Amino acid sequence: MPTPSSPVSSSSLAPGLVPCLLVAVLAVIVNLAAPAVSPLLIAIVLGALLTNVTEIPESWGAGVQFASKKLLRVGIVLLGLQLAIGDILSLGWRVILGVILVVTLSLLGTLAMARLLGISRPLSILIACGFSICGAAAVAGVEDIADADEEEVATAIALVVLFGTLMIPLAPLAAHAMGMGEVAGGTWIGASTHEVAQVVAAGGAYGAAALSVAVIVKLTRVVLLAPVAVALSFAERSRGTLREGAKRPPIVPLFVVGFLVMIGIGSLHIIPAGALSGLKVLQTGLLAAAMFALGLGVKVKGLMRVGGRPVILGALSTVWIALLALAMVVLSGTMGA
Repeated sequence: MPTPSSPVSSSSLAPGLVPCLLVAVLAVIVNLAAPAVSPLLIAIVLGALLTNVTEIPESWGAGVQFASKKLLRVGIVLLGLQLAIGDILSLGWRVILGVILVVTLSLLGTLAMARLLGISRPLSILIACGFSICGAAAVAGVEDIADADEEEVATAIALVVLFGTLMIPLAPLAAHAMGMGEVAGGTWIGASTHEVAQVVAAGGAYGAAALSVAVIVKLTRVVLLAPVAVALSFAERSRGTLREGAKRPPIVPLFVVGFLVMIGIGSLHIIPAGALSGLKVLQTGLLAAAMFALGLGVKVKGLMRVGGRPVILGALSTVWIALLALAMVVLSGTMGA
């Protein structure tokens, strides 16, 4: 696999990049035919299945790395076009403040629990960001900042897939059991479930109004990836504990700048609806390609070596975030809505 400093030609990228793109196209087609099926989940699962049933050719290395890093960041940047500041403001200041507090407290709480469990700081950061913000995209978005290795990234992504998928049936059932209306249920689902696609599946199961609110609440959490990434960059640079040979993370990652710029452009509503729909499909495809590449790193043998503590952390973090989101719903006065 090429080092970050070595030049990468298109011929060396093709063997690994082409399968990633083909899987992305397949996942998007399945999603267009069955909108309830997450293309990102399809891609991650296919990658994980493939890498555990057969040996991935070494020639795929450069292309897979390109998809998991470069394509992922472009996908995250384009995701900003789906976020309009007006939609976020429509939630009201109580819910917006509540979302900020949920993300902040879930991050800090997960990091504290990880420290008590004796989990490495890089893996702790990946799990905290993945569970608190936007799943596998957040994990991959901060992996360089956290100075995480491939095994730690794969572990965090596997946990996001596991516990986020469990939330798809459990969150609507729990919301119903607590007597939440669609607005309250959507708010709680959007604030507590890990991946955007998982929120769509869970929110859609609770009702059309719940789905709309859940997506806006979730995308508000996604916006917080930018300030969290910047804060982590400052924190990790100041700690001076990077592994030997590792580069210090940038103060403001470039993809964060692009993400914020796209939010601004999306909020101006200057892009025609047709073009915006096309860009959304492109963004989904890029993220799906990246998720397949990341899924190729999810190896059962590696997860078994990691042990049960990260799984315990994932369970505790999921419960912690769900409780924080419930408190937000109650305190914001939307419980009966």
